[in-house]
Amino acid sequence: MTENSRSADHAGDSQAGSASASVPEGTNARRVFVKTYGCQMNVYDSERMADALAPEGYETTQAVEDADLIILNTCHIREKAAEKIYSELGRLRKLKDARAEAGKATMIGVAGCVAQAEGQEISRRAPVVDLVFGPQTYHRLPELLARAGTGEAVVETEFEIEEKFRHLAKPAAARDGKRALTAFLTVQEGCDKFCTFCVVPYTRGAEVSRSVEQIVGEAERLAARGVREVTLLGQNVNAWHGEGADGRTWGLGELLRRLAEIEGLDRLRYTTSHPRDMDAELIEAHRDLPQLMPYLHLPVQSGSDRILKAMNRKHTREAYFRLIDRIREARPDMALSGDFIVGFPGETDADFRDTMDLVERVGYASAFSFKYSPRPGTPGAKLPDQVPDDVMTARLHELQDLITRQQKAFNASLVGSVCEVLFEKPGRNPGQIAGRSPFLQPVQVEAPESLIGEIATVEITGTGSNSLFARLATGHNVKVATSASA
Repeated sequence: MTENSRSADHAGDSQAGSASASVPEGTNARRVFVKTYGCQMNVYDSERMADALAPEGYETTQAVEDADLIILNTCHIREKAAEKIYSELGRLRKLKDARAEAGKATMIGVAGCVAQAEGQEISRRAPVVDLVFGPQTYHRLPELLARAGTGEAVVETEFEIEEKFRHLAKPAAARDGKRALTAFLTVQEGCDKFCTFCVVPYTRGAEVSRSVEQIVGEAERLAARGVREVTLLGQNVNAWHGEGADGRTWGLGELLRRLAEIEGLDRLRYTTSHPRDMDAELIEAHRDLPQLMPYLHLPVQSGSDRILKAMNRKHTREAYFRLIDRIREARPDMALSGDFIVGFPGETDADFRDTMDLVERVGYASAFSFKYSPRPGTPGAKLPDQVPDDVMTARLHELQDLITRQQKAFNASLVGSVCEVLFEKPGRNPGQIAGRSPFLQPVQVEAPESLIGEIATVEITGTGSNSLFARLATGHNVKVATSASA
């Protein structure tokens, strides 16, 4: 749940971060700047937009003032998300006017979930916008730009997920010339759960899964480029049920087993999951596949059965506890992450205490927590007994204090242990390199930069506020990529 200002060419650090891209001096290529808000799926979508635009002569740039095309790839999760976009468009209007005075044309597009939700309202409130398109239509971006270039106010927010998946541009090589070691791969979009607080079914549509052939083909291309870790993405990723070449419908566990066969792909992850779709086959994949990292983001949202029912989560706290027990039986070293909403309409002190109890009993390595904010068009927005903001704030602070203590305790428990780290880049200080542990924590190690791109065994020596510190283990093993191309 992060917000990233970035060019659209690179996924940055494993889950989020800034990218680096440049346009060569003297080139006549048109320039595109994409600002990405929100989740990893939006990062993936921004990359695919850049792929779709590359044949049209667009190069990515980090300098918004140099861009001939500016795209805001929006997210509707955060509070007042739409208003923040309108504020940003006000700033871009001034930039567009300044470029026009210098004889430079600029087009502005709004993409993503706010575009899907607001549609015509964006065009009405912000005439500076040339095109508005939802997350299911970015494969048609060149066509939409051509229409906008004729002066048409383009608004495309139809649900065409299957059409999009059939026409995705193949992922391009890293545009800054650097080797990408990690990548996101969308396998599923939309959600059929209709949680009463959530806007996703209205902005991303019903659940649609890509085929096994499409996913494996993209993963093989990523591995051939040198990617060693792939994170499968979906609004409800463990509900994925794609068609295999054998005509059967596969589940996520079977898909992960197939991806684990791809030479060069040493690490697999997936996010975000729903407890109701964590089936036995997927749990067994965690038991059996060394490539599947022991980190699971499994949101529960509340520890109160009464609130879970009001949220339409369709599971109970006891069902969640039983599921966690099964997962830990299969993979005892599993690190758990979650999402929590405090202050859902009608939440009492007793309901909140149930949430605190659940967190205490489960023990999380990390978690995201938010105050409830109503989303227009969702059933939760119409519920009575909205919780006062000061009460939500106090509960959120108490919950976050507990989660922070658990995260620190989990990190401290790793000191003295050994694990494998995929080294991705130079570290914070000279002589350091940085990577990710199997549990997704950043790890800083004093080691030669020649190890960047490799997986090496380290011993954890200490913890920081956000990172682990380690040294190369005595007689450390280096797992060299078998089919990676630099």
